[in-house]
Amino acid sequence: RFGFQISISGGFSKVVGRAKRFGCETIQIFSRNPRQWQSEPLAENEVKVFKRGIEEEKINPVFLHIPYLPNIASVKEDLYSKSIRSLEEDLLRAQILGASYLVLHIGRRITSSEDETRERIIQAINNAFDEVKNKVILLLENASGQGTEFGHTFSQIKAIIDGVDDKNRVGLCLDTAHAFQAGYDLSREKRLEETIGELDRLIGLNKLYLLHLNDSKTPLGSHIDRHWHIGEGHIGLEGFRRIVNHRGLSHLPAIMETPRKNDTDDLKNMSVVRGLVK
Repeated sequence: RFGFQISISGGFSKVVGRAKRFGCETIQIFSRNPRQWQSEPLAENEVKVFKRGIEEEKINPVFLHIPYLPNIASVKEDLYSKSIRSLEEDLLRAQILGASYLVLHIGRRITSSEDETRERIIQAINNAFDEVKNKVILLLENASGQGTEFGHTFSQIKAIIDGVDDKNRVGLCLDTAHAFQAGYDLSREKRLEETIGELDRLIGLNKLYLLHLNDSKTPLGSHIDRHWHIGEGHIGLEGFRRIVNHRGLSHLPAIMETPRKNDTDDLKNMSVVRGLVK
């Protein structure tokens, strides 16, 4: 099932129409402005229209993405507390919107050691889960390793999941561009098999709930996060053909976060990726 990150501009009642226009079978959305801390309460009538539309058009699953500002790895106590509150809020908002999953950028460390960073992330997730008791599954998105990003290796992500008390509520979102930029070569068959094998061995394919299908504008191991159109970047068309047809991945929902100047970009990426499925 393929879809896109869909804009909530103008309200949630507009989302399903946009998703239909691009042929989405699954979608990812923000629940609020991703570049602000403050948020308005979700309007009941908007939520109703959104959920009815999702059901009628059989768009599922729905993924919510946490805003860009929170950093649950921060050693600054004020930012750390705000980030945990933001995570708790989005766990609640996901439930209200009927989203089964919440996608999280793991965090950035500035002065802390890797061990300290990991422990703060684990503590933040456990605190949020203690505060919000629902069935929304938190998906940790692998990073490209740009700057001080944490979570660009499968072993780092495994260590976080190992530390979470309620393991039923945490899983993985695999971003293909980020993985490639972090040094996992998805462009070649042998390397793809090795990457999926390592992921399965360390984390478990049963913990992988979502693919972010993005090509990479930057080379393998660049640690520079630049998404590009499917088949036009360094992973390439054949790389994506193998990814979408891989026995361990082909059943997963896939969200594209490819660059868009206008609707044509999304329509083209959807057409390309559908054309790769055997």
